[in-house]
Amino acid sequence: MVESGSKCSVNAQAGGDGSSPEIERIDVSTYRIPTDGPESDGTLEWRATTLVLARVMADGKVGLGLGYADRATALLAGDSLAPLLIGGDALSPALHRATMLRSVRNLGRPGIAAMAISTLDNALWDLKARLLGIPLHTLFGAIRAEVPVYGSGGFTSYDTARLERQLADWVEAGIPRVKMKVGRDPRADVERVRAARAAIGDAELFVDANGAYDRKQALEMAACFHDCGVSWFEEPVSSDDLEGLRQLRDRAPSGIEITAGEYGYHPDYFRRLLQAGAVDVMQADATRCGGLSGLFGVAALSEAHHVPLSTHCAPAQHLHAGCALGGIRHLEYFHDHVRIEAMLFDGLGELRDGALHADASRPGNGLVVREADARRYEI
Repeated sequence: MVESGSKCSVNAQAGGDGSSPEIERIDVSTYRIPTDGPESDGTLEWRATTLVLARVMADGKVGLGLGYADRATALLAGDSLAPLLIGGDALSPALHRATMLRSVRNLGRPGIAAMAISTLDNALWDLKARLLGIPLHTLFGAIRAEVPVYGSGGFTSYDTARLERQLADWVEAGIPRVKMKVGRDPRADVERVRAARAAIGDAELFVDANGAYDRKQALEMAACFHDCGVSWFEEPVSSDDLEGLRQLRDRAPSGIEITAGEYGYHPDYFRRLLQAGAVDVMQADATRCGGLSGLFGVAALSEAHHVPLSTHCAPAQHLHAGCALGGIRHLEYFHDHVRIEAMLFDGLGELRDGALHADASRPGNGLVVREADARRYEI
């Protein structure tokens, strides 16, 4: 193994009987990209976003896996998990996921370990599609060529003018649904939501509190938001408060959907969320829930409970899977990640008529790293 900064590389000589390509090398790199201004939501503030990028190589092809995590995620993926995959069958992502899951038993699966596994799992699926010379959505069995999106941003750090401009720009670009952050200052939230409604006309309006409210406060805010035509209330209370989410779902005004799930790292969490009747729409993130393998598991659980699915952030990572998921409602077109993906990658899906369209002419997820641009942000 060779380590330079936070970039971890694992190499091995290819071998075997030639029946299937073997994984020859894995690189895991970390990039820290400043935001285009101070950003905050109901419970957190930040000025930069960290991208973890896994490159898994076999037979001259490179699979790319994205993760929005922390440098510690890259170190675990590169130092501890990658060596377990070297020399293995490059066409067997499920086998390697099982190996990685066993290996983190004593570390604890939620959090950093799950994100490290997710990033590598995402790369393994991309590699398989590239080795087969087909788009990733074709490998998954596409049922559509595009997935609807909603514009997501509206940070609590924005003044009213910037909030209105960002949301209105998405609507003018053809996105018929947009989301804003609330919860930083409950006294100001209603006025901000009213301003957003005036800016976007009849478009759908979503709000995300990131768990900032308590139960009674959230119920009161739901009534106020309903008066502004809000149809989606994300994490009105902590996503760990399943009883509170269920209470909000039962008592919020008709027409407001309660949503959560982005902090799910393993199937048990999603099962509990569904069994509690806590959400109208399930959210899942392939950079956290065990990669694309885990995302399809969440989709199956949600379908069994007749709950639609929406993916969280990382639109470039979710697009191809979304084309193959029958129960998906939309992808989150999150401002920070859209900006980063446009800065560092070619081959992104095309935004058209309120949906991201997958490029069927490119193998795998279609992404190509703009190496010179990415190097500027590597840590």
